[in-house]
Amino acid sequence: MEHPADYRITKLDQLRALIGTPNKITPLKLLDALDDYAIEFIRRSPFLVLGTADADGNQEVSPKGDTPGFVAVEDRTTIVIPDRKGNKLIFGLQNILANPHVGLIFMVPGTNETLRVNGRAELTVDPALLNRLAARGTPATLAIRVTIRECFFHCAKAFIRSHLWAAEAWPMSHPISFGKMLAEKMGGDDAVAAKIDEAIAHDYKHNL
Repeated sequence: MEHPADYRITKLDQLRALIGTPNKITPLKLLDALDDYAIEFIRRSPFLVLGTADADGNQEVSPKGDTPGFVAVEDRTTIVIPDRKGNKLIFGLQNILANPHVGLIFMVPGTNETLRVNGRAELTVDPALLNRLAARGTPATLAIRVTIRECFFHCAKAFIRSHLWAAEAWPMSHPISFGKMLAEKMGGDDAVAAKIDEAIAHDYKHNL
């Protein structure tokens, strides 16, 4: 598709001319292993997002969460993420089988800085490890072991701009009705939608 005025950036020098170069001390925060600050952050984190891509580069981002410290730090270059019951679509997991390169962002509620981790992942069903990662009396279904290539803390600006942790700035809660969405596709009515939502609510309560 041709554009009457092409404003696309296609070269690195164009991008650098627009963005500029980082402060000379900024690269010092780029690490190839977890330091004590990163380990402590992971141990306090109840939530992360995991980015994967398939063999063709098609990307997928998946949330992972549990009680703080649900991700195990095996050593300064290895972490393990438990995988638990879900929707069984396994997009991210099958991506790891095809392309082990992953990226993660760890978050701690109320903390505006985040921890970014990049590396290579593998899947394991080691029984001892799955039991060690158990939650609510149930072992993990499998575990994602990540060998770290790079990690660093990301500055707070995105969270400050978005007011993400400022409760007074939050909009009213807007629950998502999977029932309505799926009933429409199935040709169902409001009663069908209500039954689907009831089943999902039951699953949230009894099947974590």
